Amino acid sequence: MAVPKRKTSPSKRNMRRSHHALVAESFQECPNCGELKQPHILCGHCGHYNGREILPVSA
Repeated sequence: MAVPKRKTSPSKRNMRRSHHALVAESFQECPNCGELKQPHILCGHCGHYNGREILPVSA
């Protein structure tokens, strides 16, 4: 069985985990209704994407 010969130092352990940080989500304003939405995602408020109505708005 493969077993580590030496204990991993805290420095090496933390360098391995350097990419595990959480990233805040980005938002942009919908050009149709002005609500905040995620980029490249359909607007949940008005149903528009890329200048077109994809989902009909339920009143």
